[in-house]
Amino acid sequence: MRVILFTGKGGVGKTTTAAATAVRAAREGVKTLVMSTDAAHSLGDTLGVALGGSSAGSPVEVEPGLSALQVSPPHLLGESWRVVQDYLLSLLDTLGIDPVVAEELTRLPGAEEVAALLELRAQVESGPWDLVVVDCAPTAETLRLLALPEALAWHLDRLLPAQRGLIRTLRPAAAAAAGMPLPAPEVVEAVTGWQRQMRRVQRILTGDETSVRLVLTPERVVIAESRRTWTSLSLYGFVVDAVVVNRLFPDATAQPPTAGAGPLAATEPDAWRASWNAAQRTGLVEVRESFAGLPVVLTPYLAAEPIGADALATLAQAQAGDEGTDLLAPVAHRGMRVERTPEGFTLTLPLPLAHAKDLGLQRRDEELLVAVGEHRRVLTLPAALQRCVVDGASVRDGMLRVRFVPDEEVWPRG
Repeated sequence: MRVILFTGKGGVGKTTTAAATAVRAAREGVKTLVMSTDAAHSLGDTLGVALGGSSAGSPVEVEPGLSALQVSPPHLLGESWRVVQDYLLSLLDTLGIDPVVAEELTRLPGAEEVAALLELRAQVESGPWDLVVVDCAPTAETLRLLALPEALAWHLDRLLPAQRGLIRTLRPAAAAAAGMPLPAPEVVEAVTGWQRQMRRVQRILTGDETSVRLVLTPERVVIAESRRTWTSLSLYGFVVDAVVVNRLFPDATAQPPTAGAGPLAATEPDAWRASWNAAQRTGLVEVRESFAGLPVVLTPYLAAEPIGADALATLAQAQAGDEGTDLLAPVAHRGMRVERTPEGFTLTLPLPLAHAKDLGLQRRDEELLVAVGEHRRVLTLPAALQRCVVDGASVRDGMLRVRFVPDEEVWPRG
């Protein structure tokens, strides 16, 4: 199953782009689901269908071959989180925390994001789809969402008791000594279940059939954010396989549309559009230079807002891509690699557009912490590298290369 996630700065048209791609695929015979992780819930408005009334968050058929889904967090998280929340409430009660305050403190942070990930996993693993299109939230929220499975699974690995049987045996004495209740087996099992599910979500998101599409407009501020997003997505192991440039104005030398009533009627359409044409041409040059090697898809600014499946199909047909671009083709996934060298090993990680001054590296036992700006990823090193020390690092041609040599204390010479 192919999975395509669309993200971009707020207001660039990512929801419309995701919906248009889904409509195009469905009308080409690909059984498609389009779902949204954006709390704004504008997907239904774009498709011209009501999604909020779907029972238990079930997909709604938009037209033959195309369904849409609005995620329902309470439906997905209710019982399993309630078990954990009850335990946390009992802990806070022993500390004398007011019950109303305790209820607020134990609300699950990021519940909608977790629900969206669990729903995506369920649809990919058991849905009847050939393609799942995901309309993601704006870039900052999307980066948190996509980094969540790996980070949450990492924390759960360390949170879960390593010897559950021992804790079960010692619970009464340990609880008395601590002065507070220890987690019951069902609490541990609920957390264990989340751990397993997050690992499965991570495998889907970083698998060979999943990619991210960056949606932007040819404006300097938007391009700058999109560049940073590409680097950050690569840090977390996600592949960006295309850039969609939206809202390109028609050529000012073409016949201008009839001016409407009101203030717009008093403008000079050709001069106004000519100014935008020049600015957007400059922006497109920057887009192609910034995202060299990625297909760039151009989307014109249509005469009317594309609402409904037919209008979205028209928008998809109006898109112009780089020659040979197939938006539905599978991707070649590039993630972290380890290669043996005469001196030891080299770990490589794609980090397009990254600069050494923005990069931070830290070795911690069997882990390597990589930071780019405000984003950080914890990489668990393969066993061979755990017995080595870092001998240097460099960023060149969009790749981070970290050199490892054998630790003399572990592998002495001779």
